[in-house]
Amino acid sequence: MARNENVSPKTGVGRPAVRIGLILLVVAVLAAVCFAWLYFADRESTDDAQIDGHIVPVASRVGGTVLAVNVDDNQYVEAGTILVQIDPKDYQVALALQEANLADARASLQAARPGVPITSTTAASQVASARANLERSQAGAIAAAGEVDTARARFTTAQARLREAAASHVRLTQDLERMKQLIVKDEVSQQQYDAAVALEAGARASEDAAKSEVSAAEHGVAVAESRLVQANRLVEQARADVSAAETGPDQVAVTQAKVAAAEAKVKLAEAAVEQARLNLQYTTIKSVTSGVVGKKSVEPGQIVQPGQPLFAIVPLEDIWVTANFKETELRRMRPGQRVRISVDAYARKYWGRVESIAAATGTRFSLLPPENATGNYVKVVQRVPVKIVFDKGQDPDHLLRPGMSVVPVVYLK
Repeated sequence: MARNENVSPKTGVGRPAVRIGLILLVVAVLAAVCFAWLYFADRESTDDAQIDGHIVPVASRVGGTVLAVNVDDNQYVEAGTILVQIDPKDYQVALALQEANLADARASLQAARPGVPITSTTAASQVASARANLERSQAGAIAAAGEVDTARARFTTAQARLREAAASHVRLTQDLERMKQLIVKDEVSQQQYDAAVALEAGARASEDAAKSEVSAAEHGVAVAESRLVQANRLVEQARADVSAAETGPDQVAVTQAKVAAAEAKVKLAEAAVEQARLNLQYTTIKSVTSGVVGKKSVEPGQIVQPGQPLFAIVPLEDIWVTANFKETELRRMRPGQRVRISVDAYARKYWGRVESIAAATGTRFSLLPPENATGNYVKVVQRVPVKIVFDKGQDPDHLLRPGMSVVPVVYLK
């Protein structure tokens, strides 16, 4: 039998079965490569991911001595559960004090409010009375001025009468002197002489009466002028009373301001009472949410200060995944895409969806962002946090915990 010199006796490559096997192997490898490319082309995954959740700090809002601590670490609590009780006695006393201050402020307000209408009525009455008194005083002054004018007119008339009587007396006196000389010589009769004596006596009496009338008129003028001065004083006093009474609106405003100040004190006291009541309520520290207690740092008998952290509560119902994808992997990633989540701690898969993509890379949110200087710049692929939320109802036993490592696979189509 002839030997084929083109076939290697050691490898047997020239054999048809081996050749077919190699072809099938190459085809299988190519198919596997194509399948892997098709499989991973529509998926993006990362192992830089962990479960996140809310961590609710519980702190004291008031200071005091802790009487009781009702929970331990890793205990599940419902919302509203009493966690810590602080001694409330000091705050009960403070509340009683503020309530007493409020009662005092309300009493002061109740006493001040009636003063406004009383002051308003009194002011209006005083103004009306003062103006009426001013009118009466002015009328009296006018009447007094008229009396002065009348008295002065009487005085003038009396002076005129006096002058006339005095002149008549002088004339009749002179006639009597002449009669005396003539009767001695018997040149006039005794009857004529007696008539002259009677006329002189009548003139003297008229002059005396005129003098008395002048004196009376002068006294009347003095009395009338005195009354006028008194009337003018009353007018000035009435005007002063009117000016004082017209300050009534200012007095009303002052009274209203006192009422407003009393109302403000009431509001201030009410706010103080409400604050004292809140402080008393704050002595009972309750859970604001349902979750698992952690980081317990308080014990009975301990004195706590306002703002001091006591617990941390982790609500396990609201958790999500924070996956840090490379920036080159976000090209086709969109919110709403399906995600398969593998949890390192458990041999099971969870499902979720992409909710959002962070507004900046993780380095930008760090406390000290790295800075590449211009001279030694090295390009580094950045990672962007992507928030992935779980589908509801997959963790009824709350096995998932914040901080657990996971591997999410995002289906891009």
